[in-house]
Amino acid sequence: MLAGFKRFIVKLILCALIVPIVLVIIFKFINPPFWGWELSRALFPPKGYPEQTHHQWVDLNKISKNMQLAVIASEDQTFPEHHGIDLNATLSVLEHSGKDGPSRGASTISQQTAKNVFLFPSHSFIRKGIELYFALWMEIIWGKDRILETYLNVIEFGPGIYGVQAASEHFFHIPASRLSAQQAAQLAAVLPNPYKIKASPMSNYVYQRTLWIRKQMRQLGMVTLNKVYDEQSLFKSFNLYR
Repeated sequence: MLAGFKRFIVKLILCALIVPIVLVIIFKFINPPFWGWELSRALFPPKGYPEQTHHQWVDLNKISKNMQLAVIASEDQTFPEHHGIDLNATLSVLEHSGKDGPSRGASTISQQTAKNVFLFPSHSFIRKGIELYFALWMEIIWGKDRILETYLNVIEFGPGIYGVQAASEHFFHIPASRLSAQQAAQLAAVLPNPYKIKASPMSNYVYQRTLWIRKQMRQLGMVTLNKVYDEQSLFKSFNLYR
């Protein structure tokens, strides 16, 4: 009886370790038709969530480089260099966390993508650990360009407005490929709380935040994006797939 229980636990652990890897491999090649954050919103809609949502997937090369740089400048300036985790920020969060788990994310773009695609909203340490596990495998299998593409396509820019294409059309009536530096910075400014902050018309907060993001974009420069494009996944580096 005890031996059977041990085998069950071992299989359960192996399954918990392997399933995320399989999911990450699948979504390396297939755009997710739905994702955890979207499902959570649909099942437990917050106040102001619309009956009809908006989303259209676009490839990274059809997203303005201004927008790509804006989210890096706003959300994760070490994105081209780190391996999925900003260790200093994570340790700071853990240091200031309560018994119920971390009160804030300090997440990298990789972690935010993992959270949005594979998980449900939560502030528990367990959820954070799973998020980190997914993020590490995404760095290994996807590479930076796929992570950035997925992030920009699933992040919520407003109630029921998923992805930069839907946000660009909603707020500025143009495709994501035509976003200016100013428009991209305005969209990036809402990401901390898209239910209380709107890209347009700009509040004083969005105006000030946009100025800061534009400054960071100028300092980082397009060389930052070149690092993203040059950063290959471990699978690609070892020619494990074509």
